[in-house]
Amino acid sequence: MYVESVPNRGSSPAVLLRESFRRAGKVVKRTLANLSDWPSQKVETLRRLLRDEVLVSPRDLFVDLRSLPHGHVEAVLGTIRRLGLDRLLSVTRCRERDLVVAMIASRLLNPASKLATSRLWHCCTLAEELGLPETTDVDELYDALDWLLARQKRIEKKLAARHLTSGGQALYDVSSSYYYGRHCTLAALGHDRDRRRDFPIIVYGLLTDPQGRPVAVNVYSGDTGDPDTVPDQVIKLRDEFGLSDIVLVGDRGMLTQTQLETVKQYPGLGWISALRSPAIRQLVDSGPLQLSLFDKKNLAEISSPQFPGERLIACFNPLLAEERTRKREALLEATEKSLRRISKEAARRTKKLLSDADLGVRTGRVLNRYKMAKHFNLTINEGRLSWVRTEESIRRERELDGIYVIRTNQPVESLSAADVVRSYKGLARVEQAFRCIKQIDLSVRPIRHRTEDHVRAHVLLCMLAYYVDWHMRRALAPLLFEDEYVEEDRRTRDPVAKAEPSPSAKAKKAQRQTDDGLPVQGFRALLAELATRARTTHILKGDSPTSEQKVTLVTEPTPLQRRALQLLGLYPVDEGPK
Repeated sequence: MYVESVPNRGSSPAVLLRESFRRAGKVVKRTLANLSDWPSQKVETLRRLLRDEVLVSPRDLFVDLRSLPHGHVEAVLGTIRRLGLDRLLSVTRCRERDLVVAMIASRLLNPASKLATSRLWHCCTLAEELGLPETTDVDELYDALDWLLARQKRIEKKLAARHLTSGGQALYDVSSSYYYGRHCTLAALGHDRDRRRDFPIIVYGLLTDPQGRPVAVNVYSGDTGDPDTVPDQVIKLRDEFGLSDIVLVGDRGMLTQTQLETVKQYPGLGWISALRSPAIRQLVDSGPLQLSLFDKKNLAEISSPQFPGERLIACFNPLLAEERTRKREALLEATEKSLRRISKEAARRTKKLLSDADLGVRTGRVLNRYKMAKHFNLTINEGRLSWVRTEESIRRERELDGIYVIRTNQPVESLSAADVVRSYKGLARVEQAFRCIKQIDLSVRPIRHRTEDHVRAHVLLCMLAYYVDWHMRRALAPLLFEDEYVEEDRRTRDPVAKAEPSPSAKAKKAQRQTDDGLPVQGFRALLAELATRARTTHILKGDSPTSEQKVTLVTEPTPLQRRALQLLGLYPVDEGPK
């Protein structure tokens, strides 16, 4: 018997199983079966069998022992080593350093609790890469956190030496995260930016370089006000980092007048901040800030005896003015809607009237909720409520819509007015760091550690993870929905006008692919794509169990994976896959 392919005009060849024999001295063929519907591999196997060839199953040669996701670990660990972050933790490799590096990488790969982290890093090649055993007790991770916290000052000093320079700038801002439990003495009720009023919070301040790279972090009790954290940063910059000539950039809620008086006591220490609305109103009423300045331009530098030795840069953004006007009108309408509901309820009560005190409490809640008390005149008399808008107050506030004033003690020779505004707006990079640290990327919250030291070490760990995240996102920008030219544009575009994305960013968002035809995606999606590059362990069978060999192979990268690894500097650019 044999397999024969018979050409078939206009369609695929017919695959037939036939036998041949002699009859009356002639060779006769007979068709036994039509194999045209069989897969080609199955047909070839039958053909070899009929030829009396020895067939061997792949399982008779080797066995797949285990396959683990590897590409995302390769990218994160490779970046950590390329940045020298592992040596920054400790020059000498040790068990604690490996555990801390594993926890930093885990914040990017799969952020979870410390117990879950010690389990999850065995579900990829992270544990193998760092030589961590199959069983790692969670208490070892807490001991590694203590080891990390003891080195915080040294780590931050090394980062400052890398990214902060004398005569340069440092950005600083504060955020908070809610805390589960009641054991940590740092947890306290305060101004929660997550709006979780049912939980205590922990406050932390982040110091970065002008590009937003994290350099240092401080953790405070939840009832600590933002301005109270500023003196620590001044001491850190001058005494710990040795930077006597540097400009600290903070928002107007941080660098208050009281804190600026403290900063002014340190010669050489500059600052950039902004004025609050009441101070801007005083400038308008007293004359230095004239609204006609913005008739032809959106930026003007002024001076005022109220702020001696300072430069004031007034800015006007019409889009911001429009947004503030819209928001105020919406809040006014929401306030009146709630007041009407209270007034109707009071009017329905004809027998048992609401007391004036009860009405005052209810209306006070509404006004406090929408922060619109300054724009209403209320009248409460004999259980009845009425109100009118104070149009003059609304008009005066509307005059300042879209206007903000940046203040600094830096001379014009070192910073132009436009550069002062750009520097202040650089605080958006710190806000971006907080969003990354607090949300699904690194998940600093919820915080569950019981001791102060472990909470401080946990926040430091997340800061170091963001340091890696920051560098990875910029290296991978061509493959992400990121504007690759945003830093260049920030240095040249109008600092007051609305920022516009570059043509490259618009093209990526419209086409959803790069010029090379690779798909553009988010950072987390790209890490998931890299994770499909697996490391597989095989056992090659021999004649005896002693001759078996264990072989480990990594799957070839896809074009997208190859390009990502090349951008990270972890894969040769000019060479093909090895």
